[in-house]
Amino acid sequence: MTIDKMLGLGQRAGRLISGDFAVKSAINRGKVKLLIIALDAAKRTQRELTGLAAYKNIPVITYGSKEELGRLIGKSPRSAVAFTDEKMVSGILRKMERRDADRTMT
Repeated sequence: MTIDKMLGLGQRAGRLISGDFAVKSAINRGKVKLLIIALDAAKRTQRELTGLAAYKNIPVITYGSKEELGRLIGKSPRSAVAFTDEKMVSGILRKMERRDADRTMT
């Protein structure tokens, strides 16, 4: 399964948070299990989010553009999205370790 499909599945399952403010808030509340940041997100946004994630020991993936992340979850462009479901995240990370997950945009 590609990351594209995993993002769509997470959104449909209600296990995805998107947007800078919502993601930062969820990280601070301890809800985020995996953070995905757009490659073209502002450098300040990238620094803030990766710093928060590092402090909370949250894995971070950089992927796609803001336009791509937004399109994949059926919303406007998003700098960051975050998974909140531990089982989904463990599946994603396991696939990435085995290189079963395609990280390229299709």
